[in-house]
This record gives sequence, structure tokens and C-alpha cells, in this order.
Amino acid sequence: MDAADALTRNWRATLTAARQRIADEYRADPQPERYLKRHSQTVDQLIESMWSVLGLGQQAALVAVGGFGRGQLFPSSDIDLLVLLPTPTPAGLEDTVSHFISLMWDVGLEVGHSVRTVEQCLSEAGGDITIETNLLESRLVAGNMPLYRMLETRLEQHRDPLAFFEGKTLEQQQRHLRHFGATNNLEPNIKESPGGLRDLQTILWIGKAIGLGGNWDALARRGILTLAETRLIKHSEKQLMRLRIDLHLLARRREDRLIFDLQQQMGKTLDLADTPAKRASEQVMQLFYRAAKTVSQLNGILLPTLQARIYSQVPRVVDNLNDRFYSVNGMLGIRQNDLFEKQPGAILEAFLMLQRHPELTGFAPRMLRALWHARARINERFRRDPANRATFLEILRSPGLTRALRRMNLYGVLGKYLPNFGRIVGQMQHDLFHVYTVDEHILMVVRNLRRFAISAFNHEYPFLSRLINDFDRPEVLYVAGLFHDIAKGRGGDHSELGRADAREFCENHGLSKEDTDLVEWLVSRHLTMSSVAQKQDIYDPETVARFAADVATPRRLAALYLLTVADIRGTSPKVWNAWKAKLLEDLYHSTLRHLANGGKVDRNSELEERQHQARAMLRLHAIPEGAQDNLWSRLDTVYFLRHEAREIAWHARVLNHLVDTPVPVVRARLSDDREGLQVLVYTPDQPELFVRICAFFGRTNYSIADAKIYTTRHGYALDTFHVFIPEHDKGGNYRDMINFIEFELASALAAPQADLSAGSGRISRHLKHFPITPQVLIRPDDRSDFHVVSLVAGDRPGLLARVASVLTEHGLNVHSAKIMTLGGRVEDSFLVTGPGLGDAKQVIQLEAALIKALRI
Repeated sequence: MDAADALTRNWRATLTAARQRIADEYRADPQPERYLKRHSQTVDQLIESMWSVLGLGQQAALVAVGGFGRGQLFPSSDIDLLVLLPTPTPAGLEDTVSHFISLMWDVGLEVGHSVRTVEQCLSEAGGDITIETNLLESRLVAGNMPLYRMLETRLEQHRDPLAFFEGKTLEQQQRHLRHFGATNNLEPNIKESPGGLRDLQTILWIGKAIGLGGNWDALARRGILTLAETRLIKHSEKQLMRLRIDLHLLARRREDRLIFDLQQQMGKTLDLADTPAKRASEQVMQLFYRAAKTVSQLNGILLPTLQARIYSQVPRVVDNLNDRFYSVNGMLGIRQNDLFEKQPGAILEAFLMLQRHPELTGFAPRMLRALWHARARINERFRRDPANRATFLEILRSPGLTRALRRMNLYGVLGKYLPNFGRIVGQMQHDLFHVYTVDEHILMVVRNLRRFAISAFNHEYPFLSRLINDFDRPEVLYVAGLFHDIAKGRGGDHSELGRADAREFCENHGLSKEDTDLVEWLVSRHLTMSSVAQKQDIYDPETVARFAADVATPRRLAALYLLTVADIRGTSPKVWNAWKAKLLEDLYHSTLRHLANGGKVDRNSELEERQHQARAMLRLHAIPEGAQDNLWSRLDTVYFLRHEAREIAWHARVLNHLVDTPVPVVRARLSDDREGLQVLVYTPDQPELFVRICAFFGRTNYSIADAKIYTTRHGYALDTFHVFIPEHDKGGNYRDMINFIEFELASALAAPQADLSAGSGRISRHLKHFPITPQVLIRPDDRSDFHVVSLVAGDRPGLLARVASVLTEHGLNVHSAKIMTLGGRVEDSFLVTGPGLGDAKQVIQLEAALIKALRI
């Protein structure tokens, strides 16, 4: 027993030392193929030795399958083994095999194993394509060679190449669907994501299954790959292999996702450094996404090529489309292989043809390969050609735009035609709210704009659909969408840099001066409307007047509104909500009215109109005429101009008989957008009231989106909050939530020593690894009546309560708060008054205190 333990310890030490030596050699000279081969050989030698010591010899066959069968063993991957038993199986053999497997685990080998006879392998492979695929990549490690050869022969006889191809392509489609989404964009899986290693393996599996060879050189010899494609696919495979090896070594476990925790470390491993424009982690992600895009491109070329070999289809010309293109088997084909070499302009025409013939499913394999290889013909001369510029504009004007642009991006045509677009392909943004690469985000924005214009989607945003369908020459919106973020990652203001790119494009493509000016303005101002809506008081006529002066015309307003909604919705599925939709729509309508009124600000007319609307709403609730007068007599013009008519009516309905109540009144109701609650707090003013309310919502996980803080003429606080419901409560009963808030918040405010702590919780992993440097800006507002305190920081539990506490400690009164959370990033604004704001020294002290609170 002691000798066996010593042998096990020796094997374990040998394995550990060998793995460390291979890893050290790799770090000194990172050659992925060499690492994978040496690691596989090391494990081969170890398990051969164990097989021999246990006396298994020729009694069975020890077969490496899956990745281990390929001879590609990543640092922490499972070691996939098949122990192939003879029939009949000798007595005691299965017990010895079981001991062998246990021993491998004791030594430190993470084994994925199966023990089967040849017949059992055939049966399992026939019912599960995953098992069939594992067995396709097999090699004998030790034991009975004739038994292994029998398995190989029987598997080949039973293999159905057509069924295998269909099964693997379906498996790939399902895998792509599983791994496409926000989380997978931020932390993509190098092995399983679209364009990952699994896509390359799928091609090799199919090639081997149909007898064309199981490596790239073999496929090249059989005409499936060109030499150029072979070099490119090997390069991309090498990049992905290196990333996966580095991930395993850094994580010290099997980790195939580029997780936040390791992205920055990966940058150091790859000798990448932070620059003013890009983090090292963002450069790592761009390396992955560019390699993945190349894999996706070649996968899209090679699978149809393999399919044609399997099906041996006779091309059936359905329709002659013109003298260059025809329809073949439901796809777009070319008449001459050298079409794109001789007539490069046909590259853009090919995408336009698909738009004009939506019955076609895509490009035929021969044409796709020719198009992909002809991308180099898209040069400066190509871009200057008036015919090509006209074709590109026609693509923007034609139905099917989204699909056309996605295809152009996938096959590298869009980045060639718009070189600045090519620079942002695969570029990730670690800003805590963008979850797509810049190129993918841009295409999402154009998709959203186009979606507004399609009648099938009118039910989603009816007003926006009406707006874009009434908009002359909507292609200018698509151009603005293409250019609004095209300058990301260059350093400097991407809006201003993109503005210059947009003007150059418009002038080169012959857009009118009016449309060129509009596109340029949209790109430079594409963040303005969302900033005004979410950071300023849009119910203040002065705010609307300033925004209207910038917008100037209804056409610009409509264009900016459409682009803003499309942009926010294309940032992340979690960023857009009905609250933001309402703010933007209200800002649009109030600005349009202001423009129609000749740009004049008539505060008295606005006040009278809101009071008139509020009275009408009160009558609908059977409130007696004049019941509101007692409350309204305690309010001034500022109140009526900062609250919309619905809020004014609600306040009057609740408080008309409670104007002088000595106890706190808290009322809540479901907001109009039905994604949150409106909460009214009415109480004799008290110290730290805003802090207490923020702390309460912090403890109960209700996120404040908006706060209007007002003090009546007789010293009462009349505050209104819009809060979002915690994710885990969204399926609950709203009445219960409302009762909870009304009772608990009123009780907390009535208590003389209410708890001011906001609770605690963990920050997100994204924020932990990509922290945001807190920023504080304090400035007078445009009329110098108030000061605006603007904050940018990473979101974390209790943040708002800490900020409110600092403002209170410095003697500041908060009049309104705009709380904007974008993923894990907060951009909050507070309208404040108080002593010391005119003193530069005290302002600096306030800034320092706020930054300290934001860093806790």
C-alpha cells in the first residue's frame, strides 16, 4: 500500500512539474500549438505509464477523444477518454478499469470518461451527435490496436455524412443563439461564442466526416480552402487558442469566458498597455472580436461550400436578374468568377440586389468567396467613384437596410468602404452601460431607426413610427446613425470628431446642403436631448426655451428625437425604460409647442394653462370646485412651473384637507409608465429630510430616478419622487408595495431619531474591475438663481444617501434631483441653493467631500 501511495505521489509530482515547465516555456515564447501538443504528450505518457503499471496491457483499448483526441489539451480542460472493452469482457476487467480511472483523479487529472464496447459506442453515437463527434476525433493512447481499428471501421460504416452535416449546422445555430446577448458581448466565450473556436472545429468535423480531411491543409488540398484562406484561418485560430490558454493559466481553472476579472490582466499578458483612448482590456476585446469576425466570415463561406460537396446539387437557375447576377437555388450568384475583380463596383451592387430581391436567402458559395476575396479592391479610387457612391446611397434608401449593413459588416465590406468604421470594428467600451462593440451598437441604432419606419413594428412605438414616416428623406437619419459614434476610441470628443467625418461623407455623396447640415448637427448633438431630458427640469419653460434655441426647427427636433431613442435603445437592453421614453416624449412635445409659439417664453400663460388642466383633472375625480385653493394659496409660481398638470392635480386631490397636518403624509401611486411609483411626501420641514428619504429608499432597494423638492410658503416640505421597483419585486402586488412605502416611510419620518444609514450591498463585478473615477462639477445655472451639482461615479448601494448627507452637512438645500443610472454608471444632477456657493474655497471643500463620498 505504501509503495502504491509513493507511486501515486510520484506521478502527481511529475505531472505538476511538467505542467509548470510547459507553462513557463509558453510564457517565455507563447506558441499555442506547441503548448497544446506538449501538454497532450505529457498526459499521454503519464496515463500510458499508469495503464501499464495496472497491467491492463492489451485487455482493452484506451482511446483519447474530443479535444484530447485532437492532441489539443488546454491547461485546465477535461481529459476526454474512452475505455473500449472487448466483447465478451473478461471477468474483473471492469473493476481494474474503475481503479485506473480513480487513480487518474488521485494523480490530478480531471478526466471525462466513458467505458463502452464497440456496439455500445455505435448505439450511443447513433442517438447523440455530441458523442458521434467526440468519437470522430479519436486516437489510441494505449492498449488493443485491433479493437480500436474495429471501432474506427464500424463508425465510418455507420456514419451518415448528410445527417452529420445537418446536425452540426443546427447545433451551431442553437449555440449562437445561446451565446448572443448582452452578457456574452461583455464576457464572450472564446470557445462557444459566435466566431469562437467551436465554429472552427465544426468545419473540421464536417470535413473529416465527409472524407475531405480533418485539418486545414487537407481541406486546402481538396479545394475547400484557398491558400490565402488557409493562412488567415490558421492565424485566427492561433489568436483564439492563445487567448484561451492565457485565460486558463491566469484563472488557474477552466475558464473560457473573457470575464471582467481577467480582461485587464490579459492585456498585460499580451503586452498591451492602457492608452488615453483605450484600456488594455478594451484592446484585448478588440483582438478577440476581430479574430471572431474573421472566423465567422470564413465559417459562412466554408459551410455552404461543404454543403455543396455533400448534396452534389445541380445548379438550377431560377431567374436571370441582370447580366452579372442570377438566382441559384434561392441564393444570389454571379455569372463570372472574376466579376468583382473586373468590375469592383459590383461588390456594392451585390448587397443592393439582395435588398431588391428579398426572396433570396443570401449569397451563393462561389459568389461569397469571390466577394470576400475582392474586398481589397475597395480602395480610395473605389470610394471616389460617383457610381459607387450612388449605389451606397441607394442601399441606405432601400428596404432591407439593416440586413444589408450587417452583411456588409460581417464580410468586411462596410469597414473598407468607410475606413473610419473599420477602425471601430470589434471595439468594446468598458463604460458600464454599453454592452455591444461600437460597430454592433451603431448597426443596432440604424436598425432601430429603420424599425420605426416599418409598418409591421408600428405597434411598438406608434408616435415614433408616425414621425419617421412623415420625415422627408429618412436616409439622412441612417447616415447620422452610422456616424454618431464612429469616432469612439480616437481620443477627444467623439461627437466633434464624428461630425467632421459625417460632413465629409455627405459632401462626397452629393447630399444637399440642408441634409448635410442636419447630419452634421445630429452627430455633434446626438447626446443633447437625452442629457436635457434626464438631467434638467424639462417642465421648466426656461429649460425648454434653451433646448428649443439649440434645436431651432421642427425637422431638427424630430430627427434628434428619433436618433436619441434609437441610440438609447441600442446601448443595452437594460438602459431603456418607459420612464425615459416619457421624459423624451414630453420634452419633444413641449419644445415643438415652444417653436410653434415663435420661441417666446410666456411664464404666466404656462402657469395658467397648467392650473386649468389640473382643475379639469380634479373635476374628473369629483373634487369640489375650489377645494384646491387652500393648498394653492401656500404655493408660488416656482411650484406650478416645475410640476406637470397631472402632478399638480394629484397633490391637490391628496392634500386639500391636510394642508396644516402636523404628521407626515406619504402617498404613492403607480406611475403613468407603469415601470415605477410616484411617491408624495408632505410634512412640516425638518432637518435632513432629503437624506432620510434617500436612506429609506436605499435600505428598501427602491432606486430614485427623479426628485422634486419644494418648500411651501408656510414651511412644509412638498416632495415628489419617482422610484423604480426592485427587480425581485416586479412580479409582486403593486398595492402591497404602495401600502409598505406609505406606512414605513411615514413612520420613519415621524420618528425623532430615524435611521439615516442606507444599507449596504456588493458592487457589480463590472464596476469592481472597471472602476469609474468620480467626477464632480459645481456651477451656477443659466439664470444664476441656483447652482447645479453634477456627479459621475460608479453605482453602489447607499450612494445617493451619502451624497445627500454631504449636501446637508454643507448647509445646502436641494430643490430637485435627477438620478440617471446607465448600467453600473450614475450621472446625477442636483439643483441646490445655500451659503458658500459663491466662495471658491468652500466650493472646493464641497467637491472634495462629495468625491470622498463617491469613493466609499
